[in-house]
Amino acid sequence: MFQSKSYAARRLGCASLGVIAAVALGGTALAGPGDWPSVHHDPGGERYSPLTQITPANVSGLKVAWTYHMQTPAAAAAAKAAMERAATAAPTIGPHRTGPTGLRASESIPLVIGTTMYLGTPYGRIVALDSATGKEKWVFELPNGDVPSIRGVSYWPGDGKAPASIVFGTRDGKLMSINAATGKPNPGFGVDGTVNVKTPEVMQTGMDKYYFIPSPPVIYKNLIITGAGMGEGPGGAMAGPGPRGDSRAWDARTGKLVWTFHSVPQPGEKGHETWGGDSWKLRAGVNVWGHMTLDAQRGIVYMPFGAPNNDRVGVDRPGDNLYGSSLVAVDANTGKYLWHFQVVHHDVWDMDTQAPPTLFDVHKNGKVIPAVGTVNKNGLMFILDRVTGKPIFGVEERPVEPGDVPGEKYSPTQPFPVAPEPLSQITVSRDNLYKDTPEHKAYCEKLVDDNNMLLADKPFTAPRLNRYTVNFPGTQGGVNFYGGAVDPKLHLFVVNVNNLAQPMRIVQNPDGSYSNSGPLAGTRRFWDADNHLPCGPLPWGQMVAVDLDTGKIAWRTTLGVTESMPAGHQNTGRPGLGGPITTAAGLTFVAATDDERFRAFDTRTGKELWEDRLPASGYATPMTYSDAKGKQYVAVVATGGSQIGAPLKSDALVVYSLP
Repeated sequence: MFQSKSYAARRLGCASLGVIAAVALGGTALAGPGDWPSVHHDPGGERYSPLTQITPANVSGLKVAWTYHMQTPAAAAAAKAAMERAATAAPTIGPHRTGPTGLRASESIPLVIGTTMYLGTPYGRIVALDSATGKEKWVFELPNGDVPSIRGVSYWPGDGKAPASIVFGTRDGKLMSINAATGKPNPGFGVDGTVNVKTPEVMQTGMDKYYFIPSPPVIYKNLIITGAGMGEGPGGAMAGPGPRGDSRAWDARTGKLVWTFHSVPQPGEKGHETWGGDSWKLRAGVNVWGHMTLDAQRGIVYMPFGAPNNDRVGVDRPGDNLYGSSLVAVDANTGKYLWHFQVVHHDVWDMDTQAPPTLFDVHKNGKVIPAVGTVNKNGLMFILDRVTGKPIFGVEERPVEPGDVPGEKYSPTQPFPVAPEPLSQITVSRDNLYKDTPEHKAYCEKLVDDNNMLLADKPFTAPRLNRYTVNFPGTQGGVNFYGGAVDPKLHLFVVNVNNLAQPMRIVQNPDGSYSNSGPLAGTRRFWDADNHLPCGPLPWGQMVAVDLDTGKIAWRTTLGVTESMPAGHQNTGRPGLGGPITTAAGLTFVAATDDERFRAFDTRTGKELWEDRLPASGYATPMTYSDAKGKQYVAVVATGGSQIGAPLKSDALVVYSLP
């Protein structure tokens, strides 16, 4: 492990980072206590606001203060006309949509600095809004029909020579920097404010391949640290060859490349031996498409890497495949490796470690341990020493059964935390199929019987050849890219989980290769797709709180309702996307679920205190801030989304406050 003297010196001290520490030590923004300066509020991903105006006692009074529609009026009118034309036509986009709407999904989390809100929209626009009214201050339109990252933008406070800037990646493989005050491109950054990140170093199989930056960069001092996206599934880099998933850092003033971390270790680098033969060559995947976080005090960036491509079959990549499905810590100044923890060995489940690694302190045996927590799609949470990567509550390598795909070299064991217990359901059997209403119970049993499904009654049941294997959680289950939030006063980690399984089936292609294929495979969930009713055990969605000092579950509560169910059977919980935030007043806010609700919970107890109906499901994490007069607001983007089959219904950012 690389460890310099300066790095060792930085190990001292406690780092439950707030904004003040971030400013002093090179963090995300010059921000006040009422601001929301990065998508997770703080560099370490706590998503904890110090604001206290909205409390458990008055949260029931929250009302919509203002709404911002991300489409332009002209685009909205065209979309409305298209919807009206489509109302009398046959469905053209899929079984759950009535036709072209012009609407686009968004998982964007706004930023607020001072009195200005910054929002990236899926309509090719970055907007600056008055945070009290939603009135536009400026609009930047991306050229050539490009669109910014679906998950938001980042703020760099400037350095006295270069101005404070909004920086973001784009769908077309660009990294852009615009003046935060004016919305104009920064001429000193790349070429007229734009850097082409599709460089020969990462575009190893051709410059024409798909490559983009899917999530907001991490800002550290004068560095912009980016992940990578290269697509998955049909039309993407489904097989091994494709662009590299390397993480990179760029100079915030000039856009010049500063460092690169090879996500698939090259010859001579640590971890290279985990790729059998030449399987490391031209390998795609192993990329951070979710959120990185930062210990600004120690200068450590935490990178959650996804699975290698192909992410359901590893015949052509024997070995554990570092740094696939791993949390990796590197020196933020140089990109040098510090430590790693692999969450899934030789991943053939697409379990991607993509949730933001969350920084917090663990109080154990009279000591304060700086920690990082990682959660992912398998529903497990690993709590590690953030300096060394060592588990704080223990991890066991437990035997798992191999599958039957010829040539596949399955890992004989997988890591399981001693604590906490699984956050979500992690197995499914005939005994715990849905049983509440007779009609849906019969549907689920017939789905299993008619398709000869193998139910994964043990964790990490490998996908089978020519037979549907129902994995629990599936790729939408457990915790996805959104991750959780921390209340540092209560020492609780709070997160919403999906109890949602997914069928997989491996088939052999005409060329002899293998892939996940079949009418129930791919992105099809284990559910009644027409009615969005999962077939796994209730609840289908939950809020879960973990006591960070003991690793024990503090509470669980059902999250979401199914209105299509009969009275008395609607409190089912619902799956969704988008995570929670916490506040110093003891509140947890979350949207996420596909029942189109925005909710507040008592962080200490898990009791639901407030809910409101959104114009669409809020598949984004909310945020909170205060205006120049000290009035507190809570905001969330609500568009619905295609990830779990829900129709797109809105283009709205909805902002709440007390009357």
